[in-house]
Order: sequence, then structure tokens, then C-alpha cells
Amino acid sequence: MGWYFLPQSRSELIAELIAPQETERASVKVIAHALRGNVLWSVVQVTAKAEGVHRDLAPGQSLCTIRCDLLERSGGQWGYKPLDESMHPYYYSCPLSYLNLAPEQSADWRAGVRAYHARRRTSKEATAPATALTV
Repeated sequence: MGWYFLPQSRSELIAELIAPQETERASVKVIAHALRGNVLWSVVQVTAKAEGVHRDLAPGQSLCTIRCDLLERSGGQWGYKPLDESMHPYYYSCPLSYLNLAPEQSADWRAGVRAYHARRRTSKEATAPATALTV
């Protein structure tokens, strides 16, 4: 997929990306979202209203997925590139809690997310100030 640029501010673009959407075929609702730099992470719940929305969904059934929208400014406009977990995006700053909100689609990507957070945790512990011991 490519990039989509729109004549709106960054905050307006983010509001649009996390807004609920209703179509004849599906209802889409963002149940969690977090912004990490210019990466918008979302857990999206899709509820089918018709056959063929997703191979695993019958009408009335829902499925959650983790979405990764890359944000960029170009020529005075903000744009986004939509990705999801199944595409194994090479971005790993997804909140760890999101992994519990959606079924696994890419074990390798999730391992990368866990490794990213483990490195950050180790780095924070190594740079934390030592507490003075008083006797």
C-alpha cells in the first residue's frame, strides 16, 4: 500500500484515523490507540455486517487487529501509510498490552515487539540513578 496525503493538520488526521466507521459491509471501531513519534498504533475491532468482509468472519462476528499507521508531512500536508500486524511492519514500538487485545497474526513481529520493550526496560534500569544507602 502507498501513502495517502490529505490537506489537514496532524491532529485532524489522527482524529480521522481513530474515528469509528460505518459502511454497509462492516462496522469499524478503534478500541485502543497510542502515538509513538510518527507511528500511530491502534487496536481495531471490525464487526461484519455482510459475508466476505474477512475470511474468518460471518455477519455479526467481530475480529480485532493491530494497526500501524505511519505519519509523515510532505508539501504542507499530512499523510499516512496504513499497515497492520499481518504485514509484519518493521516498527516495534507497539504497546505491549495491545498484544493481548488481538489474535496473533505474525509471531515474528510480536517477538520483535517484546524484544524492543525488553531492550528499553534494560536500558532504563541501567541508566536509573543509584539510591544512596544510609546506615
